[in-house]
Order: sequence, then structure tokens, then C-alpha cells
Amino acid sequence: MSDSSDEETAGLFDEPEGFYQPEKEPTFVTHRMLNGDDLKLRLVGHNALWLHKGHLLWNAGRTLADYLESHSSTLIEGGTILELGAGAGLPSLICAIRGAKQVVVTDYPDAELIENLQYNIEHCPLLTTPPNVAAEGYLWGAPTSSLTSHLPRTETGGRFDLLILADLLFNHSEHSKLLSTVQQMLSTTSEARALVFFTPYRPWLLEKDLAFFDLATEGGFVVKKIFEKVMEKVMFEEDPGDELLRRTVFGYSLRWSIGTSQ
Repeated sequence: MSDSSDEETAGLFDEPEGFYQPEKEPTFVTHRMLNGDDLKLRLVGHNALWLHKGHLLWNAGRTLADYLESHSSTLIEGGTILELGAGAGLPSLICAIRGAKQVVVTDYPDAELIENLQYNIEHCPLLTTPPNVAAEGYLWGAPTSSLTSHLPRTETGGRFDLLILADLLFNHSEHSKLLSTVQQMLSTTSEARALVFFTPYRPWLLEKDLAFFDLATEGGFVVKKIFEKVMEKVMFEEDPGDELLRRTVFGYSLRWSIGTSQ
């Protein structure tokens, strides 16, 4: 090949300037607890997972954290708690701070997501030493041994007293797997419950969000609406759909029906 041809093809396969966008740096956000203490949380800067929500502190997570704190004597103290799809892990940290026996906080098993959860645990000065909260990567519907391994040895049954699900219902294709984990992990005692808080950020798909509760009923749970709050501001001002719905956090509890616990 001639020198001129070499010159023409030189740089042909080089990436154009700006092709690779710089990675976004992690950001920090502060949540004020009802007792006045401040929690500083790190949020991941960027992640390719479309279902990932750890780059924001969502309204359902904030609201559920307050709900848990205000009901800590009945929901948290002395209990074992599992959070699914936790993002930054705010509700789990609240539970650990407010007297849970053991908390397991989980998200999709991506190294960056789990490292961020671990960072928030290690940098929370309000936790006990050693902390009563552990971070794990977990796929909904998968074997649960990595979760139950954190339960105290005195616990029987290998299940949790409280499950936390904040802003997970948008992932409609995963409802069955999500419910499977709830069925496997929720204690069979009458006091055990799963708390499901969410905002319909895509209001036209609200029926599909709510379909999770139909599955839960078929799967042996009593579903009860326990909470509703309209936030002052919508999270995404430019998004389409009913703004009132996009500002509203709904809360539901799931408890085993009598005689159907698994």
C-alpha cells in the first residue's frame, strides 16, 4: 500500500473527539431525620443499568424512611429487615439507626451499586460498631442464602420480620420474581409485613404498577393501602402525564393471609 493510502486511512478508526463522555462523579445528598439528625448519602454518578435508581434519592425512599422512623417501635426495634432494590439505602440506614437487630440492604449485583451501599454504611456515624447492616448484591427470584447468611444465629426459619420495597413497581416484567423473593423471605409470623411504597412516575402505566398487588393477593398475601402523600414538587418537571399522580407517594402493606404462609 502506498504512503498516500496510509495517510488517507490514518485515524479512520480513531474515536471522534468527545465520543466517550466523561464519567459522572458521585454526588451527595442530605436527609434530615425526624429527630433532627442529618444523614449524608453518596449517590452513584452514572450506571448503564436502565433499572438503576441509585443516582437519585427518590420520593418513595425519603417518605418511607420517615414512615419507618415514626413507627420504629412497632416496625423496626429488635427486628430483622431486608430491603430490595435499595438504591442509596436510606430506609435501611434508618432501620439500622433506630434499633433493628439486623438489616440486609440489597440492590442489583453490580459492583458499583454495592460498593456505594457499602460506602454509605461505612460513612454513617450514627450506626453501631460493628454496624448492624450489611450490603449484598441480589437478583430478585434468585436463591437467598447470601441474604439469610446475615441473620443472627438465634433466628429460626431464615426469614425477615420486615421487607422494604421502595419505588420498584415500575419494573413490570420483574413483578413475579420480586414477589417470589417476598414469599421466600417474609417471616410467617402474624406481625411480619412487607412495605411497598411507590410513585407512578409514568401515570399512564399505573394499572401495570398496581398489577403487582393482584399477584400478591393471588400469592397468599393480604394487601392493604396504608399511606398516601402528595409531595410539594414533582421530581421530573418535564415528564409527561398527570402531575398530581407524579407527585404522590402511595404506601401498601403485605401480610400473609391466615393459613397461606409458605
